[in-house]
Amino acid sequence: MRSKLLTVAIAAGLGLTSFSALAATQKSQQPARVTVDAATLQQLQAQLAALQSQVADLQAKQEAQADAQIETAKAVNDVQVTAAKPADELAKKLDALNKLVDNTKIGGTMFFDVTNQDHDEKIGNGRSIQKDGHGSVNGTGFDVKRFYLTVDHKFNDIWSANLTTDFSYQSSLSSTSLFVKKAYVQGKFDQLFTVRFGASDMPWIPFVEKWYGYRYVENTITDRSFESGRSGGTATAGGVGAFGNSSDWGIHAMGATTGDNSVNYQVSVVNGRGYRNLSRSKSVDTEARLGYSPIEQMVIAIGGYSGKRGNDVEAGAPTRTATRGDALLAWRDKTWGVGAEYFHTENWDDILKYQGTGAGTGVATGTTKDKADGYSLWADWKFYDQFAVFARYDKVDYKYDNLVNVEEKIKDKYYNAGVSYDVLKNLKLALVYKHNKLDGPFATPYHYKTNEVGFWGMLTF
Repeated sequence: MRSKLLTVAIAAGLGLTSFSALAATQKSQQPARVTVDAATLQQLQAQLAALQSQVADLQAKQEAQADAQIETAKAVNDVQVTAAKPADELAKKLDALNKLVDNTKIGGTMFFDVTNQDHDEKIGNGRSIQKDGHGSVNGTGFDVKRFYLTVDHKFNDIWSANLTTDFSYQSSLSSTSLFVKKAYVQGKFDQLFTVRFGASDMPWIPFVEKWYGYRYVENTITDRSFESGRSGGTATAGGVGAFGNSSDWGIHAMGATTGDNSVNYQVSVVNGRGYRNLSRSKSVDTEARLGYSPIEQMVIAIGGYSGKRGNDVEAGAPTRTATRGDALLAWRDKTWGVGAEYFHTENWDDILKYQGTGAGTGVATGTTKDKADGYSLWADWKFYDQFAVFARYDKVDYKYDNLVNVEEKIKDKYYNAGVSYDVLKNLKLALVYKHNKLDGPFATPYHYKTNEVGFWGMLTF
């Protein structure tokens, strides 16, 4: 198009030049007639053809240059796109890593102590003898009672997962252990309905620990084992352990509201042997809790447990059902903490029915059974900045039938008192004195007494 316009312009220019020359001639030499011979016309046509050729060459060069510019721009764009791909991929990877870091929390809790322990034992009317035994070792030692390492990951607003390991070391026993305490997938569908699949906190013990506040000093009463426990011919002769589990494998449903007039609950259907023993049996156990807070600083809660504790196995001995009832009344604000816990159990240890046979003295005339009642009272007062004083008293009455159906009794009394200091927001230390006394059955009396003093601490991160 541009070449045609240029050609027309040139032709017009030549025409005007010829017209001007003709006009000038007409003025000077009128009335003579000007004519253009064939040679001149041919010469003009040749010049016009040459100009058209030059215009065509110029147009071709311009089009070639435009095509080259297009190809160059395309090549540059391809290079930029190619160069940007690794950067985009890296950006995507960094974004995914940021999401993983933002949605994953790693933390830990350590209970440790440095204490001196004095343990005495007396049989019948004999004198007390200082000796090691029944869970106590005389002397001074450093212990890491618990070290929990936790990884918590949030997939989205509903689903998350948790892994918590449980490590402990006791220098007096040269014992080290490592377990998985929690390993669950959680779906939080509403503040009143969250479900967990796997090993998770049980309804009662962890709940009481939060209101008690001094778990690093001592377990709560249902989680504290007897120093010695039963002895003699019973279905499960030996020590009396805790009256509950803090974590177990199963399905856990829970929910809670907050503030005044709030409620909370949890129901767990579990294996029954605790987080340290992932086993199978013919039935499952159930533990539940229901709590109410008329004001935010106060709670009233009840709970219960029922099941075979994992003992109902194929081709096993006949079993009873172990039961436990719980109650809690507690108060905690920024200055004061006060609480009272009560529990009652039946057949907690004697789940397996003893099948006594054979002649001789002491032959069983029936099966054995046990029951226990216990209560715990505690209080603490934050009297100055990071300092607080605290005390606690526990009492447990444990009864069981021996193999001749005579009821035996064990009484356990425990108390502690101390001063705590919050060194940092995540580091607590406490100077504590503990006393524990256990009196055995009247028929074959034994008395165990333990005094312990030292520092207990808790580190969180």
